Amino acid sequence: MANPDGSIEDCLQQEPPFCAAACPFGLDILDFTEKLKRGAFQAAYKTYQNAVGFPAIVAALCPEPCARVCPRQSRGGAVRLRLLEQAAIDHARNLEPNSYNVPAKGGRVGIVGAGISGLACALRMAARGYQVTVFERSARIGGHLHGLLPPEGFLPEIARMAMHETFELRLGSEVRGLGQLDCDAVYLATGAGGDDFGLARDPGGAYASDRPGVFLGGSLAGRDTMGAIADGLRVCHALERYLKAGGMNQPELKGGTRLQLDPARFPVVPAVDPAQGGRYGRDEAVSEAARCLRCSCDACYRACDLMHYFRKYPRRIHEEVHLSVHPGTLDGNGTMCTRLMSTCNQCGLCREVCPQGIDTGHILLEGHRAMRGQGKMPWAWHDFFLRDLASADGEAGLVRQPAGCGRSRFLFFPGCQLGASDPRYVAESYRFLRAHWPDTALALGCCGAPAEWAGDPALREGLTERLRAAWIAMGRPVAVFACPTCKLTLGRSLPELEGVFLYQLLLEQGGFPPAAGGGPVSVFDPCASREEPGLQRAVRALAEAAGCALEPLAAEGRQAQCCSWGGQVAVAHPAYARFVVKERTSAGPRPYLTYCSNCRDVFAAAGKPVRHILDLLFGLNGPERRPPTVTERRRNRILLKNQMLREYWGEADAPEEPPMNLRIAPELQQKLDQARLLEADLAAVVEHCERTGRKLLDPDTGSFSGHLVVGHTTCWAEYRPVPGGFELINAYAHRMSLEGE
Repeated sequence: MANPDGSIEDCLQQEPPFCAAACPFGLDILDFTEKLKRGAFQAAYKTYQNAVGFPAIVAALCPEPCARVCPRQSRGGAVRLRLLEQAAIDHARNLEPNSYNVPAKGGRVGIVGAGISGLACALRMAARGYQVTVFERSARIGGHLHGLLPPEGFLPEIARMAMHETFELRLGSEVRGLGQLDCDAVYLATGAGGDDFGLARDPGGAYASDRPGVFLGGSLAGRDTMGAIADGLRVCHALERYLKAGGMNQPELKGGTRLQLDPARFPVVPAVDPAQGGRYGRDEAVSEAARCLRCSCDACYRACDLMHYFRKYPRRIHEEVHLSVHPGTLDGNGTMCTRLMSTCNQCGLCREVCPQGIDTGHILLEGHRAMRGQGKMPWAWHDFFLRDLASADGEAGLVRQPAGCGRSRFLFFPGCQLGASDPRYVAESYRFLRAHWPDTALALGCCGAPAEWAGDPALREGLTERLRAAWIAMGRPVAVFACPTCKLTLGRSLPELEGVFLYQLLLEQGGFPPAAGGGPVSVFDPCASREEPGLQRAVRALAEAAGCALEPLAAEGRQAQCCSWGGQVAVAHPAYARFVVKERTSAGPRPYLTYCSNCRDVFAAAGKPVRHILDLLFGLNGPERRPPTVTERRRNRILLKNQMLREYWGEADAPEEPPMNLRIAPELQQKLDQARLLEADLAAVVEHCERTGRKLLDPDTGSFSGHLVVGHTTCWAEYRPVPGGFELINAYAHRMSLEGE
């Protein structure tokens, strides 16, 4: 998938943590500490043994390069991994290596030098089934370990690790020339200053010399003790590659890490000091292991609701999107993550927190568009919102200049949801603008965000072109936005449109008295305000001027999170939408103050005390006002349009047919709202059933049932006649059409 900023190939999620990158053995320290944290010492020991070859030797001599790079250094001290390694050995039930019945393989391997690197190679190659012979010119094994540990500190460990392996050890056998070795592959591990037989390193492969089949490593190659052991373990890959394919081009192991992490975001937790003898008891080891930060590039995963909910990182998401758009199935039916594509709310937080600037939301949106173009995206997840867009831009749409005005300075574009929430939000704001700038024009309609979220750029472009034409005819006025999403959307589709926020103009003009019911509040920044610091400051200044004491939320400003509205996920994945709402409403104990009507209404529906900034400035609603239903939202837009036409252009309301008297109990109204069923659509079902006679009678209750396809949706209604109209008993819908309808 295309990406406007960072590429998915730049994702750091699979980069090793700092400690593992510094470890010469590449020990999976996250796995190791996780096992210790839950007290699984035997499992932790096996992880350690498999990585280092000689656990007791490494634990005794390791200089802990991991400690130098541990982000915990400044947050209580580096994790004491060497003590944890010793604890894994001390508290494991069984220190013996596993015994595997591996069939013998063809291929003779000669190892020159019985130091620790050569022995490590011998054990691994013997375990893989190869015939191994170790040549040592002295009368003892262990090489330079004799200068570091007493023999009892390492010889028993070597014997224990070799207990199940068979290889030939020739002590006192000096190799004077490689020609005397009857071997298919050779590892030279003759130690520091040892004989390299005149060979040079071949940069074309790991451990490769310039002689086919001969490899060099360990102290001979300048490694320290840990590096020498690691070379002996890893050279086996190069030896086996040569024995199987004749190649000397085993890739060099990639070192280092590109991981980025800010230690300051973690609390200070002091390191655990061993109580006795300088070694950890079981509980001490568990506590110290729990200090591990499990370093990984997971900023997006921690910040993004979608990744956290679905437990998927960007690479996995990219892979699933690609497989959906380009399926490998024989029938070409790739629909494995269409719901995931429709569940992203496009808030942009993943890109904001990603050190590589990767916009996973854009990957999902591009996949959404591609799937829609292939006709594979379920229309049901966006049908309601696109019909709502059509209503907002059609029957409720209005674009006018003041009478006699040739060129307007400002064009007020409140967006389709502000007036739907409460017509007074728009009416009072426009009244303010006209009082200060009498030539201010008005545009009631939609910015096209629902079409963008639905993966339908053609629909969005059509809306944009109509607005562009009206804007040019008005003299290219500055747009006054009340909705951050509108400014963000039109900033992409109509970049030549200069814009300012209503709240900045309100702050500049001032004159608002302190509001009743101010007190402590937390400003909830809409996710679309992420790149609008001026807007965020203006709202806070207005709130403080209105008498509010502001208590910040953990995520605000550039870290603003979505309320659940964006992307229209409430239909595509209702459970996810509820999860997001719960997360947002529990983020702070104080009532919220926001400047997005969607945020206000979503939180109010969840029972969170919340007000819109315009409630404070114009003395409108209290924090407990319930949000309007989807039917009331449609009605509010029409009421707003009619009010504006009457008040500013002297036009009477357009005549309307009297609506059907359809009585609906409050509990059923709530159900209809949650299902996004309009009362007008259900009235159309009843009218259709009564007019055509296509209805079923329930003789026990005297109620009728019938259906009607409205748009793409099949709506069902159960109703009964009552004096003066009908009573709706129940209703539901299938987001599908019936054959033959």
